[in-house]
Amino acid sequence: MTQFPVAVQPYTVREQLSKDYIGTLEKIAAIGYQGIELGRPPEGITVAEQKALLDRIGLKVIGTHAGFDTFDFNPDDIADYLEEVDGGKFVALSLRFASRDEVLAKAAKLNEAGEKFRRRGVQLLYHNHDWEFAKFDGEYALDILLRETDPSLVQMELDTYWVKRGGEDPVSYLAKLQNRCPLLHIKDVEAGEEQFFAEIGEGILDFKAIAQTARQVGTGWLVVEQDQSRRDPLESLAISYRNLQGLGLI
Repeated sequence: MTQFPVAVQPYTVREQLSKDYIGTLEKIAAIGYQGIELGRPPEGITVAEQKALLDRIGLKVIGTHAGFDTFDFNPDDIADYLEEVDGGKFVALSLRFASRDEVLAKAAKLNEAGEKFRRRGVQLLYHNHDWEFAKFDGEYALDILLRETDPSLVQMELDTYWVKRGGEDPVSYLAKLQNRCPLLHIKDVEAGEEQFFAEIGEGILDFKAIAQTARQVGTGWLVVEQDQSRRDPLESLAISYRNLQGLGLI
């Protein structure tokens, strides 16, 4: 049986966190999640207090995000935070691309950023959406990006939902990422033309096959994220967790 530790990307519960930071994290832990991708706490809570809370409820920071479509971040500050919170060694980044030249230019910047993080013992990951499956000169932007970045400096945090929305099969695409996808974002897709976000096991994706392939390529953590939900987001996280248990994946 292919089993994994499972974490949460808290973008899922962003509104709840803004209203009740401590209570929301407690509820995530109570569902059963073991890890979380988290950044510095909101004003009024120190990193030491954040760490004490996470230790008390049994949630481990497995990594954080550097930002969206920007290189305006401080690698040392991010690495310092991960050390302070005794977190994982991963930092994820997402970018947009308007042309092949822009993909190439940003790939070079990703290599530079990856080297800065490597010096601090942190691994840079690229997190995809669907727009990386736009083609430039007949080639996916994501394929160009993967080829033009050093696998030791830039790895992947593949997202199953966005691969499907981009027109590809998550299992097949993940299979190409041998030793290059330590964290896997998992979210399901509703049937139908809208392709709305779904809880794990409530949509059309084959998570047993996804998990088997994830194990083969060396993925260490499954990370549940649901950008939008038709239910209360915490209920969605609970449904995904129960369904992952039912599938024997956690």
